[in-house]
Amino acid sequence: MSDTHPGRTLAEFAATLTFESIPGPVVRRAEDLFLDWFGSALAGKDARPVETIARFAEAMGPADGPSEILIHRRASSPLVAAMANAAASHFAEQDDVHNGSVFHPAAVVFPPALAVAQALGRSGRDLLLAGVAGYEVGIRVGEFLGRSHYRVFHTTGTAGALAAAAAVGSLLRLTPQQMLHAFGSAGTQGAGLWEFLRDAADSKQLHTAHAAAAGLAAAYLAYDGFTGAQRILEGAQGMAAGMSSDANPQRLTDRLGTRWALAETSFKFHASCRHTHPAADALQQLMRTHHLAADAVKRVTAQVHQGAIDVLGPVTDPQTVHQAKFSMGTVLGLIAVQGRAGLAEFDAGYRHPAVVAFREKVRMELDPEVDRAYPARWIGKVQVQTADGRTLQARVDEPRGDPGNTLTRAELEDKALRLAQYRGGASEAEMRAVIARVWSLVDAPRVERFLAGQA
Repeated sequence: MSDTHPGRTLAEFAATLTFESIPGPVVRRAEDLFLDWFGSALAGKDARPVETIARFAEAMGPADGPSEILIHRRASSPLVAAMANAAASHFAEQDDVHNGSVFHPAAVVFPPALAVAQALGRSGRDLLLAGVAGYEVGIRVGEFLGRSHYRVFHTTGTAGALAAAAAVGSLLRLTPQQMLHAFGSAGTQGAGLWEFLRDAADSKQLHTAHAAAAGLAAAYLAYDGFTGAQRILEGAQGMAAGMSSDANPQRLTDRLGTRWALAETSFKFHASCRHTHPAADALQQLMRTHHLAADAVKRVTAQVHQGAIDVLGPVTDPQTVHQAKFSMGTVLGLIAVQGRAGLAEFDAGYRHPAVVAFREKVRMELDPEVDRAYPARWIGKVQVQTADGRTLQARVDEPRGDPGNTLTRAELEDKALRLAQYRGGASEAEMRAVIARVWSLVDAPRVERFLAGQA
């Protein structure tokens, strides 16, 4: 493989990757990530933006089909299922994130991969292989597009289209040339802008739904002979040219086959934007260490990277639960007042007077050390001034859920059970059966439906 055309090299890798070439620990991690995604998708049930997208998709497709729509216990075409499941899995803010690319892989990789694996009768190994291909491609595209891209574009929507194309292309068994065409068609459809945060608009779930659908379509079109731009990533009028000022083509092929980017992906512990997590962990640690109550705090300074300011800065007075998950003050307020920032705490407490009062005590400050480390490392630093005149500090070098501070399988199972039951997406018994199937996916000859249809 040659790096004179890194996009082609990446496409060839995705098309020729085999299950046998993936190290065992990476396969196990893929299973972990699939379970984590499954719970997140069920937690999107009954969320208004998710249901709106799902209704639209279902109205545009067949009333039955091979591919499972998790939140509705029905099946339709792969395209419809991929859209609905992708929207659902990006609402509760519990889906995974890769730090270096600032990209949420699961929400755009597993929905189309599951839908197509079910439609084609593929095995559990095929599904996991597709997942790895999607993660490896999407993460590298996100890293390639760089920090400048993320200031304006939601990388999960842009790089996500190529991640979805790689996953589906793996299941369709595209040739390297067909995979490159799929990348071209996916990249030209990549989209997603952060402006929605200022208005508490519903666009975030549309980004994942669109990316999943666009990537799926791109792969199927390539399979049928449709051509796409050969240099959609690094070309003179490609994605980097229009969407980035610091793109690095070397990131597209960084140690392909030896560095497994999927294994670097983090699980979310708090039910909020990942940019809030480092400071939330640091504040939680500080308040426990010093036995502080919320009303003993006079001011909190979250020392953050520029990306946190860019994404969280526009949210000053959150009007919805989802917008509150992008408010540093609200997240730290829930940590201080409730002790945690989970799904239940957001639903019940984001407008609670004590949380709002604490929110007003919080400010973000650009910290040179934190900013230099980002996005490879997400350091959490907070400085707290107390009502009795003390100045206290705390830092966290690896937030909870990062690979070096990860969640165990028991913790992932507990998280999945909580997510599934959050809005009645699945009962405990149903979810325990899903967990057992996920842990034995490598032995499944076919990927069948995971949840029984509604009576």
